[in-house]
Amino acid sequence: MTTIALLQPNLVLGGTIFDLTPEILQDQNIEGLILDVDETLVPFKQKETSQELQQWIAQIRQTTPIWLVSNNISHTRIGNIARSVDLPFISAAKKPSRRKLKEAAEAMNLPVEKVAMVGDRLFTDVLAGNRLGMFTVLVEPMIDPVVAVRSHPIRDFEIWISQLLGVSLLAEEKNVTKGNNS
Repeated sequence: MTTIALLQPNLVLGGTIFDLTPEILQDQNIEGLILDVDETLVPFKQKETSQELQQWIAQIRQTTPIWLVSNNISHTRIGNIARSVDLPFISAAKKPSRRKLKEAAEAMNLPVEKVAMVGDRLFTDVLAGNRLGMFTVLVEPMIDPVVAVRSHPIRDFEIWISQLLGVSLLAEEKNVTKGNNS
């Protein structure tokens, strides 16, 4: 697999995790979700989930099993977030290593091809999911509303490098925007 293919998400939402709908999952034949935590579900320093996230998870879990897989080494913090939404989790995953993603997919009793890896980072979430043969979804990072302007230098660098390599990161080019296939 080429570097471009490894970094190319199958779906670029162009919005946050809340733009990932049951209809999109159904259209893409996704039967399970593995979600990154920091910046994908909650801002990095946040220790609690929002009401909006709890509602989104409640809606998705009606049809789709969900696991949280985070590179964050704080088992306590990730565990507290996972417990607040009643989801199984793995911390210190070392993505782009595939091992913990495979473990989560096996726990859901699903083939990796039917599981989507959803995250805000290309060089960890998308790369790990693509290396394993999962459907990959790139979302915009969650931003703490208290912080007026939030810089994402590592993510911005990943996007810059990926675009230099020829990776397409525009939602319109992926034929999916806000749940509608074009």
